[in-house]
Amino acid sequence: MGETATVGDQHLRGGGVMRRLNAFTGVVAGIVAAALGWGISRALMSGPYADDRTISIAMVCWILGFLVGVGAFTGPVRWALGRDLTHADEQFMAGKDQGAFRFFRFTTDHKVIGVQYLVLGMVTFGVGGILALLIRTEAARPTSTFGPATYNAIVGLHGIVMVVATIIMIVGPFGNFVMPIMIGARDMAFPRLNALSFWTLFAAVPVLLSAIFLGGIPTGWSAYAPLADQAPPGMDAFLITIILFVVSSGAGAVNLVTTAVTMRARGMTWNRTPIFVWGVAVTSILGLFVMPAFMASQVLEGLDRTIGTSFYIAARGGSPWLYENLFWLMGHPEVYVILLPAVAAIMEITPVFSRKPLFGFSAAIIGEIGIVTLSVFVWAHHMFTTGWAPALNGPFMLTTELISIPTGLLILVIIGTMWRGRIWTRLPMMFVYAFLWNFIIGGITGIYLSDVPVDYQLHGSLFVTAHFHFTLMGGAMMGALAALCFWFPKMTGRMLDERLGKVSFWITQIGFNITFLAIFYIGLQGEPRRVADYPATFATGNLVATIGAYILAIGMLILLYDVIWSWRHGERATSNPWGAKTLEWQVPTPVPLENFEVLPVVTSDPYGYGEPVQPVAASVATGAGPGSPGLADPGRLTP
Repeated sequence: MGETATVGDQHLRGGGVMRRLNAFTGVVAGIVAAALGWGISRALMSGPYADDRTISIAMVCWILGFLVGVGAFTGPVRWALGRDLTHADEQFMAGKDQGAFRFFRFTTDHKVIGVQYLVLGMVTFGVGGILALLIRTEAARPTSTFGPATYNAIVGLHGIVMVVATIIMIVGPFGNFVMPIMIGARDMAFPRLNALSFWTLFAAVPVLLSAIFLGGIPTGWSAYAPLADQAPPGMDAFLITIILFVVSSGAGAVNLVTTAVTMRARGMTWNRTPIFVWGVAVTSILGLFVMPAFMASQVLEGLDRTIGTSFYIAARGGSPWLYENLFWLMGHPEVYVILLPAVAAIMEITPVFSRKPLFGFSAAIIGEIGIVTLSVFVWAHHMFTTGWAPALNGPFMLTTELISIPTGLLILVIIGTMWRGRIWTRLPMMFVYAFLWNFIIGGITGIYLSDVPVDYQLHGSLFVTAHFHFTLMGGAMMGALAALCFWFPKMTGRMLDERLGKVSFWITQIGFNITFLAIFYIGLQGEPRRVADYPATFATGNLVATIGAYILAIGMLILLYDVIWSWRHGERATSNPWGAKTLEWQVPTPVPLENFEVLPVVTSDPYGYGEPVQPVAASVATGAGPGSPGLADPGRLTP
């Protein structure tokens, strides 16, 4: 039966190979596979598409080699050989008794995967932030330093890196770590698929960053054809990254939806399910519907670049409008894939620090479903100026304006929860305030862009850039930072240093608003996007924006230091430092491997703050005694 390894008092039959596979062996296997793929294809390929074919094959070989080397296929291979994993093997794969080493392995524990996503997200944001500073440094003066080609390549790479980072920034870390515990489950529905989702995304990151050495991504993150057909081999890295990312996000979405639908604790009906779970579930459903359109656009682009098809090349019968429709079928719903989990996290945090039940729980769910439904009917407002189907401009203007109604409903739910509450202003709640301020600015400016006459004037200007940064960074990212500060004690066992956090908060908010209010101003004056050399008329606004960007970067660096320092040296957290009532706060910190010794029974909704004490109806062996909020005695008065 192969080698035997001891883990605690468990013995793994045939587990020797599993024990040796980790991220390092994955990188080595991926490099070897990529080198072989490159060498063989280089020797065999010739003709006008040879370079794109060779690079694409090498990247695919890297991905497969890495996944083999990290152990992603161990379970399926052993099953195919008739030697499926034993319970001891499953415990080993979940990281039992492996300490910090489990974070560098193909580990199936949802809590480990949540931390892996958190670290990957921070690194990705760091790369995107450095690229953003390069953009603002170039734009500080009217004359170009990098040159137009290099500047456009930096803009394109910054855009796609930040889009990937913002899509995973909440669903990845907190959807994985928190959501299963929040619904009373011991793990995700498909633990191995969960790990595969993360490591597939991890393998895509080097592919994307390789574009730097392959001529860059000069098309912007939207990668419009036919510009993409004419782009250097860096575009191959872009399209393969997108295909991988959609596979990864699809696998994760299936897992999250299945977990939320089938694994909720006994008694947790949908009207007792925390709003964060609702947000993760509806977001995952939306992603499953819209992300394949992005993947399809890149598959067709890849065929144009490697075998000479002409899906997007007008001279040979193709249509760039085909690309634009496929892209924006994903591109605008993707805004809500980013935004909805952030709003859900904000709605989860606000009752805790307002000491009030969530105002309008049903209204919040209606708002989320309304956004998901309407978001798939607005994509063509990005195409008003292209000349495609002008008769549809009016209907798409209407649907775009209508989506502000359910969005505004969610804002009213948050404000209504705070209204006349006993506000406890800790760091998570400060980011709730920042979310409201920034997102309302982003939302109101978006209404103007939905109107066809105004969009004709502002389309392609820096006004649009400021609008979506206020929405996605000022809104969604503030929601992610609120979630980080809120769930940090549960994920790490340490409290985040509030003093450093508040210093970071104010520097970040000041820098962000200086940067993008200045960009609003020069956008209204008429400065176009993605231009390295601009008239001196815009010089003052650009200089102010660049100063603001460096202030923002200082604030984010302080927060990064706070996270790293607190993770290692912060005050040890109790199991429920916020006095919250959802289930993740009722288990011990650190959370046990299987979360719950005995699965909980839920008898009320999780937002019963300020209710009188009620008799204990049942008990739950979770490490919290009788009367634990959110379980058998959810009505306990919380300070």
